[in-house]
Amino acid sequence: MKIAVIGAGAIGSVVAAGLFKSNVDVLLVGRADQVAAIKERGLTIKRFDGTETLNVPVAERLDREFDLVIFTTKTQDVDDAYMQNSEFMENCLVLATQNGVQGDNILSPHFFPERVISSIVMFGATYVKPGEVTYNFPGDWIIGKRFVMNDIKVHEIADILKKSFSVEVTDNILGMKWLKLFVNFNNCIPALIGKSMQETFTDMDLCRLSVSLLKEALPIVQSANIKLVSLPQFPVERVQGLAAMPLEQGAGIMNKTLTGLSKEPLYGSILQSILRGKTSEIDFINGEVVAIASGMRMDAPLNRKVVRMVHTVEETGKFFSAEEVKKEFSLV
Repeated sequence: MKIAVIGAGAIGSVVAAGLFKSNVDVLLVGRADQVAAIKERGLTIKRFDGTETLNVPVAERLDREFDLVIFTTKTQDVDDAYMQNSEFMENCLVLATQNGVQGDNILSPHFFPERVISSIVMFGATYVKPGEVTYNFPGDWIIGKRFVMNDIKVHEIADILKKSFSVEVTDNILGMKWLKLFVNFNNCIPALIGKSMQETFTDMDLCRLSVSLLKEALPIVQSANIKLVSLPQFPVERVQGLAAMPLEQGAGIMNKTLTGLSKEPLYGSILQSILRGKTSEIDFINGEVVAIASGMRMDAPLNRKVVRMVHTVEETGKFFSAEEVKKEFSLV
């Protein structure tokens, strides 16, 4: 199977490197600066178990047809990525990896439903610079069709991906994607202050904010009759329990969990985009809940405020101080 990976950021680089090491025919598609760096120096992956540099094939655009195209761009960049490469995508299967629940919806107008495969990436990576990525921690890669039933092609793709990653096939990818949205719900807070996950959540006030955002959001999603489905290594009861427990207890769990994610500094997906001078996926994470609340004539003031503040950081290029964030959310 010939596979193209569109997006040479953190996840795309890890995926392309893993497939390349497993002797899969793979092409990594990235921006001009990323392609130039990889052609000159190779693709460097600083893993949790060592560093390696690989001569992964790269290009700025698809140059031929592929059996499978994996979109690893952020959600807000998916449609542009498709338009730039559509010439060679008339017959391929596509696999979406985006956080949130909209990546598949953005791709779906361009493809027959049976050609769109959804997925959830549970491993963590950080984009350092063009051609260099930190692979922070391993995790499952969950795949499944969202618009039609899974078929033999899904399992064939899973078998290929299993050469490099821990892969699970699910018949309820949408319910799992909604749960994963809450796993990513904390990414907004490091994006406000420009700090790693570990630095951010050593501050107990910011841990309290994280739990408060979740406590506000979960009832809204439940009111919309959206069913959360457990991930292989992350039961839905973990999120439900965190939202139900006293604020101080929940903050303590956030502190312990998020400061121990990785030995290397881990920068959330929203902050990584901002550090690269790009818009972030905040509208597809916390903003997704704000939109649902608005549609049901409910309110999500905390999440609405955090979305607005992240957009302010995007527009100005200036981060808030931790004290400014605390004051804004009445934590001091």
